[in-house]
Amino acid sequence: MVLARGLQLRLDAAYLLTITMLFLGILLSLLKGFNVEEALILMAVLAVVVPARRFFYRRASLTREWFTTGWIVTILIVFGTSVWLGLFAFQHLEYSEQLWWRFSLDGSAPRFLRASVGTAVVLLVVALVRLLSPSMPDPSPPTETELERARSIAEKSDRVDAYLALLGDKSLLFNDDGTAFIMYAIEGRSWVALGPPVGSKDDCLELAWRFHELASRNGGQPVFYQVGEDDLPVMVDLGLSFFRLGEEGRVSLPFSLEGKRRKEFRRTIRKVEGKNCTFEVIPRKSVPDILPQLRTISDKWLEMKGGREIGFSLGYFDERYLKNFPIAVIRYNGDIVAFANVLEGSGKHELSVDLMRYSSGAPGRIMDYLFVQLMLWGSENGYGWFSLGMAPLSGFENRHATTAWDRIGAQVYQHGEHFYNYQGLRAYKAKFDPEWEPRYLACPGGLTFPLVLVHVITLISGGVRRIIIR
Repeated sequence: MVLARGLQLRLDAAYLLTITMLFLGILLSLLKGFNVEEALILMAVLAVVVPARRFFYRRASLTREWFTTGWIVTILIVFGTSVWLGLFAFQHLEYSEQLWWRFSLDGSAPRFLRASVGTAVVLLVVALVRLLSPSMPDPSPPTETELERARSIAEKSDRVDAYLALLGDKSLLFNDDGTAFIMYAIEGRSWVALGPPVGSKDDCLELAWRFHELASRNGGQPVFYQVGEDDLPVMVDLGLSFFRLGEEGRVSLPFSLEGKRRKEFRRTIRKVEGKNCTFEVIPRKSVPDILPQLRTISDKWLEMKGGREIGFSLGYFDERYLKNFPIAVIRYNGDIVAFANVLEGSGKHELSVDLMRYSSGAPGRIMDYLFVQLMLWGSENGYGWFSLGMAPLSGFENRHATTAWDRIGAQVYQHGEHFYNYQGLRAYKAKFDPEWEPRYLACPGGLTFPLVLVHVITLISGGVRRIIIR
């Protein structure tokens, strides 16, 4: 039962120990009264386990993995039941100290006594090892050192959303080598990671399991928000179900203004630049000089929109955060009237923006102008993709063959315009001719999904009260 937990967690040590125990079991079954039936059963199990070596890829220690309450109760029930069955089967025998030392081919009662005590000792040793092992770290706000470490990892990643760790509003979990991290926040019992782990593939796989164990150990449930199709095999390994959230639009670069389909963009550029507007990308080292102007624009934008900052999966105005990026600005008669921080993936794989703000005095279609100029800038600088971000609930199919969640999502997308401009957002991004890639929420399935979804929305919105007000 102890090894079964290790097999569930894909531990290579559990695999090797299981093979060893099965071999010993076959040998000892034949030695104790030549129990052929039991040996054949163990051989059948061995024949199934041996070819499955590739599925047990984790090199974590078996002794450090956490046993959930369900596993502990199950092990104790199995042990208690086996002891009760033994006592019941041999109740006709009178207890004697000689039973402990009697060895024979058909001496089942002495074997039962020795096996029960041996099993109890093993369970006691496992419990002591767990109690004496160092506890896993509790979630806490990231320190400056951790933020700097996350920034260095994000700079080596082709994922632009990795930079959202620098907001400082999410806890960070690093692997032992400090080469990968998970950014997450807690709402209720949901431990919500933003995206999959950031780092190399091998490091991310082990870190995803650590996050799973950390959440379980603290009575929570692991959740991964906005994961892609490439991440789904890992989510399945973790025992999680996945639900479609929508689609991310990505424009392949270089981006051209040539052709009939781009006529509207050429008109936008002529119109905006005809009003004496210019586009500029300010390098990171010069950003502190313009932060007071950006603060004024941001405050007026929030006042104009009648809202407050949101977070978790989106950036908000924070000077420490914005100092990490180049800033794309639009100047109108020399003054900044719109801006967006520029997120750059490693190796110029991808380019995107996060925080976008403009003043009330900005010319019309200023955001279209900003997007087009950024795509042209990315094309000139050798970037491969420009991410337009998520279109929530898009791509759902309202068919009987789909899941209930797909049908619900399709209905909300079609009829939920009163609460959110789902179709309008998709249509706006679609005019840039992006390639759409699905994004998912991975979490424990069943009845927990609706509650997890509420927890995620609460994190993004900044609290239940703001959801109700909206």
